[in-house]
Amino acid sequence: MTSGILGLKDVVSIKDFSRRQIEWLYEEAEKMENVFRRGSDVLRGKILATLFMEPSTRTRLSFTTAMYKLGGQVIGFESVEASSIAKGENLNDTVKTVENYCDAIVLRHWLEGAARFASEIANVPVINAGSGTEEHPTQALLDIFTIKREVGTVDGLKVAIMGDLKYGRTVKSLSYGLANFDVEIYLVSPESLRMPEDVIRYLEKKKMHVEEYNTLDEIIRKIDVLYVTRLQKERFPDAAEYEKLRGSYKVDVKTLSEAKPNMILLHPLPRLDEVDPEVDKTPHAKYFKQPFYGVLVRMAILKALLS
Repeated sequence: MTSGILGLKDVVSIKDFSRRQIEWLYEEAEKMENVFRRGSDVLRGKILATLFMEPSTRTRLSFTTAMYKLGGQVIGFESVEASSIAKGENLNDTVKTVENYCDAIVLRHWLEGAARFASEIANVPVINAGSGTEEHPTQALLDIFTIKREVGTVDGLKVAIMGDLKYGRTVKSLSYGLANFDVEIYLVSPESLRMPEDVIRYLEKKKMHVEEYNTLDEIIRKIDVLYVTRLQKERFPDAAEYEKLRGSYKVDVKTLSEAKPNMILLHPLPRLDEVDPEVDKTPHAKYFKQPFYGVLVRMAILKALLS
């Protein structure tokens, strides 16, 4: 079974995407802005199953909105407690059962490799909505689309990624996705939350310019994009370590006074205290635009996989 994303049946890892596939998807996403406003019946009769085994607001509602805007329908659950997994059912049996009810599955799971496994056993397309600390490919696709829309280009930019780089899946997918473009990447984190070595090796293999820093001070004046993430409290094996690192970095209006006037600030949300609410009022803040761009990208993905 092949899909309209230039041969991709599933969306499991952004590493599966070439630049050509990403750019094609963005062309489709651009067309979705008018579709979003007027609606469509292109996926009428199609059903999307959203299987969320971890909490979600934006991703789950975004996929649901995207499906409704294209005329399709949505089934699923939003927690383990609301499913037979609470009774001990394994992922294999859940997927093999649910595929009988739908045309595609969106899966969020706490284990690395869960989405890849689901894609291998399912007879319908599987979209990874977050797998453990591993990846969140559609978030990266919408993040890069936001950069393209707000800056006008991706090539030639200096992008800083700051926060929990060890446990954060969004930052890994974003790094992999940016490897398709001519950008410089600056990784900013506490020493104990540095980007894993396998991600660094992947970027180096792709001939990416990568630098690592403990603070933003040295690079704030030269970057074009600042991508900030929260500490992943739920993934810390040691609560004391989390409390020790909490508040170790923060972006506020004073921080941004050193930035380029046209630098954009992104965040996958939710945020804790790493971005001061006062930043919302600045022209740098684009994190409340990301969810809208996310619907457009996910509409393009669903249309490509199902129409």
